[in-house]
Amino acid sequence: MSGNVLKKGTTIINDRPFVFTLSSKDRTTRCDNCLKSGKLLKCSGCQYVYYCDRNCQKESWSIHKAECAHLKKVSPKVLPDAARLMARIILKLNQGGADEVGYYTEKNFRKFKDLMSHYSDVKADAKRMEHFTSLCGVLFQFLNEALIPNIAELMGIYGRICTNSFNILDLNMNTIGVGIYLGASVMDHSCKPNAVAIFEGTTIIIRTLMDLPCFDWSQIRISYVDLLSSNKDRREELHNTYYFWCDCERCKKEEPMAEAAACPNSSCDSPCSIEVDECEKCNTRISVEFKKTFQEVVDFTVHHLEKMKTMAYLDACKICLKKQKGIMHKFNVQHVRTLEMAHIAAMDLKCWEDAEIYGKELLPGYLLYYGEVHPLTGLLYLMIGKIQLHLEKPKEALQVLNQASTVLMITHGDKHSLIREELRPLIYQATMESDTHDV
Repeated sequence: MSGNVLKKGTTIINDRPFVFTLSSKDRTTRCDNCLKSGKLLKCSGCQYVYYCDRNCQKESWSIHKAECAHLKKVSPKVLPDAARLMARIILKLNQGGADEVGYYTEKNFRKFKDLMSHYSDVKADAKRMEHFTSLCGVLFQFLNEALIPNIAELMGIYGRICTNSFNILDLNMNTIGVGIYLGASVMDHSCKPNAVAIFEGTTIIIRTLMDLPCFDWSQIRISYVDLLSSNKDRREELHNTYYFWCDCERCKKEEPMAEAAACPNSSCDSPCSIEVDECEKCNTRISVEFKKTFQEVVDFTVHHLEKMKTMAYLDACKICLKKQKGIMHKFNVQHVRTLEMAHIAAMDLKCWEDAEIYGKELLPGYLLYYGEVHPLTGLLYLMIGKIQLHLEKPKEALQVLNQASTVLMITHGDKHSLIREELRPLIYQATMESDTHDV
């Protein structure tokens, strides 16, 4: 591959997990092996995990065999995800898993012990140590003491989980599990990534988001954190989770929008810093009252977004958006996040008109923070198209779905189930309905 341009939309890794676990919140609605939802059968041994069929049960048996009796023992308690993942790593290493290799080029590979454990960072991190101690308590109840390695090895395993695990995502980019991938863990971070991780079941697929001059692993970057946040918040999250301060080109740049107020002069669209006394563009004065109102709106929004972490409420979103109007800049991260919540809540309630409005209002924010070629941008186009089909606007839907296709063919590729099972049928439906509208 070297010497040749690496085209955007090239798959550079296709990796099965070393270990993974389904999120406990999805325990009864998704298969413990392939993570698909549908008609499921309970494991007759532990009565804890569910499978699609005998096939999935058989595939899972090599790892589940070792945990089945233990899950039965702690029932009806639900095991924390991190504890189950840790237990699975211990069981796998006891089965000779330490020799398993994950290739990231034809010749280069990594074993579990090659993953960085950040041992001393974790040891100095009070929050992580508290979590580790509580996990150890659960593990000693769950596994036989004879199976559990010494405390230093346990901490090494925990550190590797903290800094190397990937959230496994469903087609809508929601987390449904967590996995350790040996080959894929070689990649470094950038807040302006040139590659992205997507999933097909438990398989991780890393694809390039832009043309690269050649294939060089040291230059491949994915994002470890959500890009819809300010430089300050991203850098803090990266430091708290992965123990480094990011100095990528995006972090080095000034970003006037992320925490900006709207200009008090409604005909000026310039982002205003709340620290200054007048708009840099039109010189409108930013009064003390305005600054106070801005801070109140920020606090109100942050409070409600925090409350909506698990569930989006349309009424709360509408109140926040009303308060933000004319106070927060349209590209303020909190405003974009509120629109995102409003869009999700409206879809949950099948309020299609609202969902379409919020989806369209959300697009510019996604394009700014995620970029034109990103799975979440592509999915937003797809959702808007789907909503417009509900609203019987096939021509508009077709236009947006074609935009979705342009993005998702790069991020996912034409063989991915999102393209085959979601996007193509929608484009076909929109095309057929547009034609009938014309007749």
